[in-house]
Amino acid sequence: MTFDWVIKIVSNNWPMFLRGAGVTLLIAITGTILGFIIGLLIGVIRTIPTPERGVKRIFLKIINAILSIYIEVFRGTPMIVQAMVIFYGSALAFGMDMNRIYAAILIVSINTGAYMSEIIRGGIVSIDKGQYEAAQAIGMTHFQIMKNVVLPQAIRNILPATGNEFVINIKDTSVLNVISVSELFFQTKSIAGNNFRYFESFFVACVLYFIMTFTVTRILRYIERKLDGPDNYIMYANQMQVETPEDLLRKTKNHL
Repeated sequence: MTFDWVIKIVSNNWPMFLRGAGVTLLIAITGTILGFIIGLLIGVIRTIPTPERGVKRIFLKIINAILSIYIEVFRGTPMIVQAMVIFYGSALAFGMDMNRIYAAILIVSINTGAYMSEIIRGGIVSIDKGQYEAAQAIGMTHFQIMKNVVLPQAIRNILPATGNEFVINIKDTSVLNVISVSELFFQTKSIAGNNFRYFESFFVACVLYFIMTFTVTRILRYIERKLDGPDNYIMYANQMQVETPEDLLRKTKNHL
């Protein structure tokens, strides 16, 4: 009988489920991309070498202090509280009437940016220091080193953590129902309120969340394998080494 209700709920309310899943994916994808860009900029800025003296040293210290406050605040508070403060707080304090979808994307972006900045900084620090010093030796600036040497390697290393943030964002969009964003949880709550079948309605929502997160995980795993390259390949010492060890051994036997 419960299964019959699941079929009935899906058949009667599938447009609302699909609409909610679409809004969830829109917020999660856009927020993760913008958060990655924010984290990338902060990660690069926080790895700029600090001069021993001068105005540049003071300026970098101030910037790093501001960025540290931003990271600690948004990593140390729940997204649901951030949503309430940003959406309702900005309306009360500054009279801003924000679009709910835009507000949701902003909240997810700045929250993700705080986490991604530390992930990216860790990826940059994990690259061997000798590569950085070698690039400096040929006259590259810090941003040239980041662009051409460090970041291509660091981004590959942090891809699993970035994918994990994406999956978390898909699930965490559910907290945005507190500002009445019509994502999947909000739509499911409305459906359950209409038919009073909470178990069956949220069971459908669970299945949809699982499908989205599982699909995203599989796609990211595929991208990781592609970036890793083929498992079986032959490394050659140099361009002059055209003979295999077997050929050399056969040639030696022939001479004997």
